[in-house]
Amino acid sequence: MKRMLEKVRAQIALFLAALMFMSVMPMPPAQAALVRIKDIAHVKGIRDNQLVGYGMVVGLMSTGDKSRSTQYAQQNLMMNFGVVVSNPNYIMSYNSAAVLVTATIPPFAKAGDKIDVTVSSAANAKSLEGGVLVETQLLGPNGEVIALAQGPISTGGSSASAAGSSKRTSITTSGRIPNGAIVERDIHTEIGDEDGLDLVLNHSDFTLVSRVADVISQRVAPASPSDGGTIRIDFPPDFSGNRVGLISSIENLEVETSPDVAKVVINERTGTVVIGNSVKLLPAAVAHGGITVSIQTTNSVSQPNPFGGGSTMGVSNAKIDIEKQQGSLIQLNANASLQDLVSALNAIGVTPSDLISILQALKEAGSLEANLEII
Repeated sequence: MKRMLEKVRAQIALFLAALMFMSVMPMPPAQAALVRIKDIAHVKGIRDNQLVGYGMVVGLMSTGDKSRSTQYAQQNLMMNFGVVVSNPNYIMSYNSAAVLVTATIPPFAKAGDKIDVTVSSAANAKSLEGGVLVETQLLGPNGEVIALAQGPISTGGSSASAAGSSKRTSITTSGRIPNGAIVERDIHTEIGDEDGLDLVLNHSDFTLVSRVADVISQRVAPASPSDGGTIRIDFPPDFSGNRVGLISSIENLEVETSPDVAKVVINERTGTVVIGNSVKLLPAAVAHGGITVSIQTTNSVSQPNPFGGGSTMGVSNAKIDIEKQQGSLIQLNANASLQDLVSALNAIGVTPSDLISILQALKEAGSLEANLEII
């Protein structure tokens, strides 16, 4: 039995020694992440285009709008089909609604391609549920007709009202038509110019733009950064006349990411706080505590004497309690990191709302070395 205890003690001592060795052993530095160029940049000039149109939705179950503009629009629509309506007031627009139709057309779209459209009420329609969009022209920024939209609308919900009460499961004054528009003309997009093309980072960064230019120069074609977010790439002889192949070779290259700017993002509505890993703190002391005041009201009735001349009266008695929490004071040393900040704040038990106030105070005091962004 004695030998067994000595053996167990020896194993425990060996285990503790291993833990101590692991605690003092330096951790290897974190490796930088590799990302594809296509995930962080795009070719200048290759972009989506937004389309918009004004149309009519019919087939509604008495949930249409009652605006005068809708009556005039319906009158013009009927006149296009040879139906003459002398007075727009004769048109009862309860089953129709004026709408704005929007869509986004991708680059290199060809005639005959189908795209999704979004339909939104333009007047006081109660719901577009069950409606059908009449053929509507979708115009580009230059005023040309790019696509034609038509079809039944999917609102993704329902609404009902009766006797002054109403209930809905989602917003039904807007909806979508999947593949509801047909492209009527090709979208021609230029890829670069005669000598080369420009590659634009999704977020400007001098370090990253230099790394991307170096990788492209070493692997594919001569490249040099023009500014903090643009790289100029010259067409090499190997890809003469093959711009698509050049872009394909470039966008699949991998490059090391650069550390982002230190930033703290706060959403006061939801109490969400996101702290970047590069956030640093200058020397500071933070006190946390508060006073809670609670008031309770007790209602009672004062009865007069049986033979007196008084009257019965209601009396309100208020009880006020003041609870003062013990404040906590923590000290943050110079160059404190994110882990130091989180550990210190968790030690004093702050809530998300308290954390927002503390971060704002640290920024005002000049201790928070980061951009504070409130959304």
